[in-house]
Amino acid sequence: MSKKVVLGFSGGLDTTYCVKYLSEDKGYEVHSVIVNTGGFTEEELKHIEQHAYKLGVKTHTTVNAVKGYYDNIIKYLVFGNVLKNNTYPLSVSAERLSQALHIAEHAKKLNADAVAHGSTGAGNDQVRFDMIFHIMIPGVEIITPIRDMRLSREEEISYLKVKGVEMNFEKAAYSINKGLWGTSVGGRETLSSKGMLPESAWPTQVTKNGEEEVKLHFEKGQLTKVNDKSFDHPTEAIQYLQSIAGGYGIGRDIHVGDTIIGIKGRVGFEAAAPMVILKAHHALEKNVLTKWQLNWKDQLAQFYGNWLHEGQILDPVMRDIESFFEHSQQNVTGDVYVHLAPYRFQVIGIESAYDLMSSKFGKYGEMNNGWSGEDVRGFSKIFGNQTAIWQQVNESSK
Repeated sequence: MSKKVVLGFSGGLDTTYCVKYLSEDKGYEVHSVIVNTGGFTEEELKHIEQHAYKLGVKTHTTVNAVKGYYDNIIKYLVFGNVLKNNTYPLSVSAERLSQALHIAEHAKKLNADAVAHGSTGAGNDQVRFDMIFHIMIPGVEIITPIRDMRLSREEEISYLKVKGVEMNFEKAAYSINKGLWGTSVGGRETLSSKGMLPESAWPTQVTKNGEEEVKLHFEKGQLTKVNDKSFDHPTEAIQYLQSIAGGYGIGRDIHVGDTIIGIKGRVGFEAAAPMVILKAHHALEKNVLTKWQLNWKDQLAQFYGNWLHEGQILDPVMRDIESFFEHSQQNVTGDVYVHLAPYRFQVIGIESAYDLMSSKFGKYGEMNNGWSGEDVRGFSKIFGNQTAIWQQVNESSK
């Protein structure tokens, strides 16, 4: 009886090679699974399924993980206003973790002998997948043909042609990975430290020339309405906002970061809705949270984003930080007004019942209603008392 292997399958060159190699050369019973985190249309998923069965898989499973992806990961990236190196919304990093978790669950369900993925030995994904599998399905063999045999693209194509596989072997000029929380774009311009992607490389072209204002409504930190249009789930609000903001070419940038394996990496990305949401959410928080809530959130968010980027989503400290984030959102409710224009956006302001900038307590730089000048005079003396003592002690000792 053949051993079962669950293969994370995208339908691309690497995972196509894996199906043929594992089933025909190694004698495994291959069960392919694709985890949709918002990057595929129904038509694309159907085509991938047909391709998998044509290659000879025993079963193929499509997992719709979009809502779970938001509930378990993206929600906390919003709560933390997480931008890796103050730039990147962790589009691919977060996706891979959601995919790895679902692949591991599928391997458990099928009682598989092995699990496989098509990662190479040069990037972050190999670590994310391997680590999740080691934790979730210990003892299950992890097979990575592309990495282990150090296969070149040309070698994979030659092998598949010999096997009679028909597919488009032409390499696209740019590598694109699309998901709910943004799209990454890699090409020759991102392989060195200088260079910007040309207009034609961006998956979402600029189609809007005018300007408009959108109103985003947050309920306890989650986007629930756009321009007073309500949604059953925040994923729908994200997709709707993307349809409005994407045409302006908003959220395009190139991120330079530290990979898990120690080298620097550079990748282009477009994330219109994520960038607008993160900046709008942060603007609302600055009005409704206290100074120290904001301070600790910033510190925890930096750690959370980095640890998630490095694949450590299952570390229990992540649940602790998520609890802090969740509690901090109790008053993060209100409307945020954002001005959209080609290649840029600007937060205009917020309206919230929890706004701590309420004029009944005073107006900054103009007048105060909650204290007197004498109160401030005494406070200033006490607030700087220890530093004043230090100054006097050190002056007298000279």
